[in-house]
Amino acid sequence: MNGFIPYIVFLPLLAAIVAGLVNKSAPSVFAKSITTGALFISCALSWPIFLGFVSGSLSEEVVPVLTWVQSGALSFDWALRVDTLTAVMLVVITTVSALVHLYSWGYMEEDPDQPRFFAYLSLFTFAMLMLVTADNLVQMFFGWEGVGLASYLLIGFWFKKPSANAAAIKAFVVNRVGDLGFMLGIFGTFWVFGTVSIPEVLEAAPGMSGATIGFLGLRVHTMDVLCILLFIGAMGKSAQLGLHTWLPDAMEGPTPVSALIHAATMVTAGVFMVCRLSPMFETAPVALGMVTFIGAATCIFAATVGTTQWDIKRVIAYSTCSQLGYMFFAAGVGAYGAAMFHLFTHAFFKALLFLGAGSVIHAMHHEQDMRYYGALRKEIPFTFWAMLAGTLAITGVGIYHLGAGFAGFWSKDAILEVAYGRGTELGNFAFWMGTLAALLTSFYSWRLMFLTFWGKPRWADSHHIQHAVNAGHDEPDEHNPPKQEDAGQDVKHAVPSPHYDAGTAGYHPHESPISMLIPLGVLSVGAVLAGQVFAPTFLDDAAFWGQSIFYNEPLIHAMHNVPYLVKYAAFIVMLIGLFVAWLAYIKDTSIPGKAAEQLGPVYRFFYNKWYFDELYHYLFVVPAFWLGRQFWKLGDIGTIDRFGPNGVAWVIEKGSVGAKKFQTGYLYSYALVMLLGLVAAITWVLF
Repeated sequence: MNGFIPYIVFLPLLAAIVAGLVNKSAPSVFAKSITTGALFISCALSWPIFLGFVSGSLSEEVVPVLTWVQSGALSFDWALRVDTLTAVMLVVITTVSALVHLYSWGYMEEDPDQPRFFAYLSLFTFAMLMLVTADNLVQMFFGWEGVGLASYLLIGFWFKKPSANAAAIKAFVVNRVGDLGFMLGIFGTFWVFGTVSIPEVLEAAPGMSGATIGFLGLRVHTMDVLCILLFIGAMGKSAQLGLHTWLPDAMEGPTPVSALIHAATMVTAGVFMVCRLSPMFETAPVALGMVTFIGAATCIFAATVGTTQWDIKRVIAYSTCSQLGYMFFAAGVGAYGAAMFHLFTHAFFKALLFLGAGSVIHAMHHEQDMRYYGALRKEIPFTFWAMLAGTLAITGVGIYHLGAGFAGFWSKDAILEVAYGRGTELGNFAFWMGTLAALLTSFYSWRLMFLTFWGKPRWADSHHIQHAVNAGHDEPDEHNPPKQEDAGQDVKHAVPSPHYDAGTAGYHPHESPISMLIPLGVLSVGAVLAGQVFAPTFLDDAAFWGQSIFYNEPLIHAMHNVPYLVKYAAFIVMLIGLFVAWLAYIKDTSIPGKAAEQLGPVYRFFYNKWYFDELYHYLFVVPAFWLGRQFWKLGDIGTIDRFGPNGVAWVIEKGSVGAKKFQTGYLYSYALVMLLGLVAAITWVLF
């Protein structure tokens, strides 16, 4: 294993450097080949390591790279730690990233900047691999900031598009807020433990249980403060409630970027960090309570918003936010193995849903509004079956007594059971919020499927479209949604698509190229089988996890002994969500309009994402711009420029005007000046 690890981690970096330096000086196929090949090699090397930990034939290893920092008491090396937790992340990251690279061959085929795109993708993967193999907190922070940089580059890849630039800046700025908490947590950890080595900190953490520290003038529990600060960093990276606003806007990047960010890299970093530091969090009950509450609140918040969105990628983005909430409240109740299991299965079905959505968008000439879709299952059958597999996985279809189900059934149901089995008030709160979110997940997932693949083809009727153009109908957008009676099957017969071109009237969607379909097929297998195959290992095998996470064996026993009604709760609400979606978008398409009219304020509240963006705009953006203008006008222009460069320039200008009067060109003028100077000099000497 020692020989494989450096190749797994550094091959993506090497490929990114080569592709970036070569850029357009060579054909695009060169950059695509070298980056995709490097990722498939990393993936091929990662799976034997993961399976070795599953079988028990491998144990934890640390591969030294170089001596990094030695400054006083602060000393640490750059080393690659590989244990079970790392092995899980390696297969998730390299598998999804390799498939995203391959998928991008078809999706980005017409983009002139393909070498730059593939270089950014590989850089993103390298940064995440550095994060999950970190042996100390500073090395983890290096990868942490690396994925932040790469996400900025990829979200704003189409830099000529203003909305993409704004989304990239928003992601960067919001993550800086969380990163401040993470940095303070690292500083505090070093101050308390005298080291940033993760194994040394985790070994010493139980001894700090109950210790107090002075913080903001109060005496508080040391470990609670440290873990809350670290969790704030996780909230930013993993888009938890309060620091989540960047995640939906990240959809401005190309679809393969969305799949990579949401399934395998950036948003999973926070969950990984909490699980990696689980022995620390186990000594901080207040921090764990915060993790549980924020996770459960995020879970339900994102699910409510997802039920009202029309952009196919935004629906799946809010779904990611909601599923991350499940992972966090699982960690909050102490079931770190269940949290990582859901991270593992989620990577397959969420990457599948995003890449499937990209295939739909590709087929629909880059249209992302589901109101322009309909009846696509016969036009793009492979994409339909792949997205159906992803939907069955995310909604948790499966039957407990048969011991069979899709990936989400095994991981999400386990999280609900363990939250209930915890037996605490916060655990019960998380259970009920998670169950309600499961109902909404089923509803918005099947809503997406019905609007996209069933009903009438709202993309094909050029007569109705042209009639609407001639009639002068307003085009709906995110800030001016159409009347809700249009939410049914006839939604867009009366409204032209923003991508409609009269010269292409009557076009038909087309299936994606083979390079896009192969990843869909592979991920479909994961969405179907990943839970079934690995559930016993992730949930019940304490030896599998070893020392990589805190494993609460009594809690897992409690999970298996919850009442049958709890075990079937997710399945029951899944059926309810499916039925309501079928009723509203297949059986009677007038229902959504009537419901939205009856629930007007509630619908608008959900549609506008609980008004978080507007709230932050007035709380932070407006005051920041006002303060910036004051510094600019009063400080920079009014003070520095006035008395600095402008003031000096004014003195020189006025002085030169006065001096110019002495430069007359007449001899008697100069003689007079010389005489006056001589008199002045004699006077000074005499007196």
